Order: sequence, then structure tokens, then C-alpha cells
Amino acid sequence: MKNIPQGKYKPYPKIDLPDRKWPDNTITKAPLWCSVDLRDGNQALINPMSMEKKLELFALLVKLGFKEIEVGFPSASKIEFDFLRKLVDDKLIPDDVTIQVLVQAREHLIAKTFEALKGVRRSIVHLYNSTSVAQRKIVFAKTQDEIVELALNGVDLVKKYEAQHDGEIVLEYSPESFTGTELEFAARICNAVTARWGIAKNRPVIINLPATVEMATPNIYADQVEWMGRHLENREHILISTHTHNDRGTSVAATELALLAGADRVEGTLLSNGERTGNVDIITLALNMTTQGVDSGLDFSNVNEVVEIVEKVTELPTHPRHPYVGELVYTAFSGSHQDAINKGLAYQKAKEDPFWEVPYLPIDPADVGRTYESIIRINAQSGKGGVAYILEKNFGYQLPKAMHPEIGRYVQVVSDQKGRELSAEEILEIFKANYFEMPQHIVLKSFTHTSNGGKTQCELSYEYNGKAITQNGEGNGPIDACKNALMKDYKNEFVVKSYSEHSCGDKSSAKAVAYIEIESKDILSCFGVGADNDIALASVKAMFSAVNRAFA
Repeated sequence: MKNIPQGKYKPYPKIDLPDRKWPDNTITKAPLWCSVDLRDGNQALINPMSMEKKLELFALLVKLGFKEIEVGFPSASKIEFDFLRKLVDDKLIPDDVTIQVLVQAREHLIAKTFEALKGVRRSIVHLYNSTSVAQRKIVFAKTQDEIVELALNGVDLVKKYEAQHDGEIVLEYSPESFTGTELEFAARICNAVTARWGIAKNRPVIINLPATVEMATPNIYADQVEWMGRHLENREHILISTHTHNDRGTSVAATELALLAGADRVEGTLLSNGERTGNVDIITLALNMTTQGVDSGLDFSNVNEVVEIVEKVTELPTHPRHPYVGELVYTAFSGSHQDAINKGLAYQKAKEDPFWEVPYLPIDPADVGRTYESIIRINAQSGKGGVAYILEKNFGYQLPKAMHPEIGRYVQVVSDQKGRELSAEEILEIFKANYFEMPQHIVLKSFTHTSNGGKTQCELSYEYNGKAITQNGEGNGPIDACKNALMKDYKNEFVVKSYSEHSCGDKSSAKAVAYIEIESKDILSCFGVGADNDIALASVKAMFSAVNRAFA
């Protein structure tokens, strides 16, 4: 890159872990989930949430199934304190939900935090201090020993106020800026913290390993997590937690690889809200698990509601390409994609096996509360199959496959002219204009028929170049009889190449729709469409539609 001095950036060093196990592992169960939307997500907002917004978001998180929710930093501001008290006083914390609070290792902050926690049955006190080389050198100007002492002082203060607190306290400790910390020092300070706390089977500790700044590829983070798992004392009583940010755009991958490496718990936010490029998106993580057959334990069956509430409380828009929840993630404009999706949906509907295998759709949109109406949308890049899909799904017209290229060309011309996506209603108008409302040089007036002994006789009345004509015809069915009557006076020779029909609409108002394909020595193929309550008349109308289109 231009004008960047040599040596300004350096590659992150590899982790010495030649016998790493995580690459051979598979995620088979969901981690413990902890939402940090109300703290990490809130402090990253241009306009922090009001009390009303906090309450609405908390209710959503409970509804989604989160059992651990970080509700804020009650010692940092009045609204953070008041929000926690509101939850307690109004009994809004379900019995199966544990709230989490963040606090620094300073006595007046810890005292204020425990004041806010009064009356809470079970809570996680999240203690942290920065441990990275850069933070020690630049921000705090402290040695490793001094940083350890700071953490231990914090533990002692939490224990002091825990002894006076009526409720269960779980300690969570974060060596903040873990990814910029030497692993040996990270293990040393974490082990010192758990020992000072008095870790035991009935006194577990959460050790959170935050990628406060994402500094390397996801495999490096996985190596760090596995290395820590091997060097944490009393590992059986420790929950290793991840808290990844998205500075490199790989927070989801880093978290998934960390789970392979032995992490037990994930902290994150909905829609990746958080400082700078955001925290890891729990929706993406959870639905990634769903697509692999793993029950995430969270309910994202109505992502539209989730997006609506999160956008409301954060005042931040959701990118239309955001995984699983963006407006366009289940939409195909490409013709080849549309064709594959259309065939895949038909195949899925026809087979008995529930296994989802629709091309280009890794998850069934219906499983996250999305409808099929927006899957295929039409612009100048779209194909013939997409147009047919729209006409069938929105309006009930089941066009024969051989007709798809013909209608596709008409739609593409209009889309090219307008230079934009066409709505379903616009596509229907194009279809009607070309097959029902086209210019007519031959106009059907009436058609009656009777059948006897396998033969059909008909009387056909029509107007041809301004002249009224009535003729009788005979054939092996209404279509054949009509054609034979027509050809007595009509001068353009043609043969019927294909025919199909179906009903359209509900039972009380269903009509028959017929499609006829004709060809002649000059015209290889031309379709006509007819609709009527009577199937025979619908077929005749389709023939007249085809003739008018072919010989205009």
C-alpha cells in the first residue's frame, strides 16, 4: 500500500502448539450464551438507550432464551444503576436468568455495584483489568507484578462485599486485551485470580478471554484458547468464555474455532452491535449451528421481530446483506440462482425426507420467520425461471417450462428499459399485456361443442379482419374440432405443438387456465394463454391468443 513505512505493521507470532487438537473437533452442542447488548452494545451507541429501550431489549433477550444477560455497568452512571434496580424492584428477572454486571477493580465502584445487586438471587460479577503489552506500557506504565496485584485487589474487594450480600455471586474475570497479552502472563494472572477467589466445584469461575481487539487470523485465537485451557489450574471448575470483536471481520469464525478449542461460553450481541466494528453476532453463530443440526437453545424463529426491536433501540440500520436476517439474504436476482432455487423448492416439497437441500439457501427461510414471496425478485439480471416462479407463487399461473424463455424475454426488455427491479404486479401486467390483451386480428365471439362416440362437433363464431364468420368443425376433442373449424377460412397454417391446463384460485372462485403452443413453417413456437370458468372455452381462448400473437 502506498506510503506505509517498512516495519509499521508486523505479522502476529504463531502459537507454539504443535499437537493442537481443535482442527479435528466438531461443534456438537451449543455453548452457554451471554448477551452483552445492554452493556457492550449500549456503550457503543451514538445515543445510549433510554430506560424504556433497555426494558424492551431485556424483554426480547429473555424471550429469545438467553439465560445470562449482562445488564450494564451499574457503578458507571445513574441510568445503569437505576435500570438494574428497576429489574429487581419490578421482579422482571426470571428465576432461570442470571444477570451479569461489569466493574473495575476499585472499591467505590464495587461497593456501588453490590448496592445495585441487592435482592438479586444469582448474579455474575464481571471483574476486568487490561493485561496487554501495549496497555501495560502505554496506558498504565505498570509491570506484570503490578497488574497482577491490581487484579487480586479487585478479587479481594468482590469477596469482601460478597460476604455481606444476600445472594449467590459468580466471579467472571477478564484479562482485557487478552489477544495482545503474552500467553504465559495471561495464564499467570488468571490462575492467581482463581486461587485468590477460592475456586472449587461449588465455586466455579468464568475466565473470559476477550479478543478486545481482533489482531490475528481465527486459527491463532483458537490456538490461544486451547493453550489457555491446558494451562489454567482447576480447569474442571472453570468456564472458558469468549468475547470477540470484529476488527478483522472474522469474529464469527474466531468464536467457532474457539469452541472447537474448548471454550464453554460465548459473549456477544444481536446483529453484531458493539464498539468499533462490533461484537460477534450471536444470531449468526446460533443459526450457523442450526444449519449443522445443532440446537442452539435460542429462539430465532422470528428474525423480523428481532431486527425491528434492535434497530429501534440502537437507532442503527441492519445491512441488507447481513447473514440470515438482512432484507436481501434470501433473495435471488440471478437467473441461474433463481432456476436452481425454484427447482430445489419443488424438489423439497415433493420428497418425504425433511432434510433441507435447496441450492443457494443454507436454511429454510420459514424457520426464521421469513416468507417465500421475496426469495425471487426480478431485474435485468434475472432469468426465465424467476419470472415463472413469480407468476405461479403470487398469482397462480403455472406456465409450462417451454414457455419460460418467451415470457422471460418480455420481462427482461421492460426491466432493461426501466433500469430497475420489477414488482410482482408489474410482471403480471407484462404477462397480461402479451397474452390476454395483445392486438387481435382474429376475435373469438362464441364456441359451443358436443361430444358423441369419441368425436367432438363444434360451432365456432369469430371475427376475422372485420368479417363475421361462423363455421362447424369436428375433431377428437374441443381443441382439434375448433382448429378444424377455424382452418376452413383462416389462411395461416399451424399445428398445435403442446397443451396444458390447470385450475387457478380457491375452490369457490377457481377458473381454468390453458396454455397452447403452436408452430408453423415460419414460426417455430408461439404460446397463447386463455382463462375461463369452462375448461374447453379456456382452451379455445388460448388458441386464439397464440394465433393472434404468432400471426399479428
